Amino acid sequence: MNDALRVLVVDDEAQIRRLLCAALRRAGYETVEAETVREALHMNELCHPAAALVDLGLADRDGLELVALLAKGSTCAVIVVSARDATSEKVAALDLGAVDYMTKPFDTEELLARLRSALRQRQSNLPQTEIVHFADVEIDLSARMVRKSGHEVHLTPKEYALLAALAAHIGRVITHAHLLKSIWGPAHVEDIEYLRVTARSLRLKLEPVPSRPKHIRNEPGVGYRLCE
Repeated sequence: MNDALRVLVVDDEAQIRRLLCAALRRAGYETVEAETVREALHMNELCHPAAALVDLGLADRDGLELVALLAKGSTCAVIVVSARDATSEKVAALDLGAVDYMTKPFDTEELLARLRSALRQRQSNLPQTEIVHFADVEIDLSARMVRKSGHEVHLTPKEYALLAALAAHIGRVITHAHLLKSIWGPAHVEDIEYLRVTARSLRLKLEPVPSRPKHIRNEPGVGYRLCE
């Protein structure tokens, strides 16, 4: 079996596991299943999956504990797929190391797209990448330079800091609190308007249609992500 194509599906509902595994296999992935946190940890150690789709409502322990354990103890990219839609749950999962969060009911094609993005991030180890591309934009993280269609784009220090933070984890949602703390400092973790203004100015400079952004995306109540 190819480790790069193996996905662990963790859900206490057999019907959901069957649905997810069938979709994954049609898309060319190998699948392994688990019903509990204990089973999931065993399968992770045994099979070394590239990614895990994790429900939060598990029988033996809360799924958030599993998110933290998988994110900390392996290179597995964790995507939460849960009926819990509270912003606090999404933020908690992302802060614990999940790379993405989808709520049930979900669109299978969107889930597969997010999985592909998570696996690309895992494979290329993007936090270490010096050059990041999306659309016609090139971000040179080592030179702190941004080009659009080959022409240098002037960014303010805050604009660049936000773009670089998102580019280092392209495709992944970065929470408001994390961005505010790392860019503006701990005293500003509640000042979400700072992020909104800076993201808006980045879109004006980099998005093809700033009023309909395709790349610098807001996840309402949670954070921002940079999409390819």
